[in-house]
Amino acid sequence: MNKDLLNRIEEGIPGFSKGQKLIARYMIEHYEEAAYMTAARLGKLVGVSESTVVRFACELGFEGYPELQRGLQELIRTRLTSFQRMEVANRRMGENDVLDKVLLADAEKIKHTLENADRAAFAGAVEKLLHARHIYVMGVRSSAMLAGFVNQNFQIVFDNVKHVQTTSGSEIFEQLLHMGEGDVLFAISFPRYSKRTINAVAYAKEKGADVIALTDSSDAPIAAYADQLLLAQSDMASFVDSLVAPLSIINAIIVAVAMKRQDETDVRLRQLEKIWKEYDVYATGDGGNAHG
Repeated sequence: MNKDLLNRIEEGIPGFSKGQKLIARYMIEHYEEAAYMTAARLGKLVGVSESTVVRFACELGFEGYPELQRGLQELIRTRLTSFQRMEVANRRMGENDVLDKVLLADAEKIKHTLENADRAAFAGAVEKLLHARHIYVMGVRSSAMLAGFVNQNFQIVFDNVKHVQTTSGSEIFEQLLHMGEGDVLFAISFPRYSKRTINAVAYAKEKGADVIALTDSSDAPIAAYADQLLLAQSDMASFVDSLVAPLSIINAIIVAVAMKRQDETDVRLRQLEKIWKEYDVYATGDGGNAHG
């Protein structure tokens, strides 16, 4: 839906009503503020009714104002620099009750992700992983920690996992060189989207591999290459992104494949427990259950 959204708004100005033109001009000039305003507040600010704001969103092809709002928020996350994102987030949150605001916002993102989850895509992703010849796991920058978590836990469940390290663009393709049919690339990408991940996903499709894409929007660059598209809501919390919902999706994937491979996973965990105990990996008294 984001053509770029601001270009769409500007192109539509000649056909807008007088009130809609006021909204359009404000959004173009102050989109980073409009993205977090209610329809009533925005209407009051530009001198139109709340219903005019809602009709404006529909005129742009959105189902309602909340969808337009999300489009503007997505624009902020992909277009603004890190320090600009921090400035927007600081204005939005203020200085008080940061803990409450961040944790409540995170809880809302998990709720929204669950309500909009594509269960068929989730089940398909699990099946692809279970029958993959090789599983490649990749995430860059902020998504790298998510990819590392996937890799660490997949190593317990599977014996065919390859963590694609991304110190340089050329090294990515060296690691993907032998990828082909029957392989799966589990790619994780959230704003600001890394070109390395986009290129890797395009290469995987060219080689005939299946792509499981975990991202935030069906408009995200890697979504078009996905065989199974898993969406998780994220948003900026200052210059960093909130990734609690993507991590919840990952946890669900790990639990699902482990349950399907219960016997194999049980054997591996028993072997690992012996190794952890023999080499004194964990502090005594933790019950041996932690893997961190």
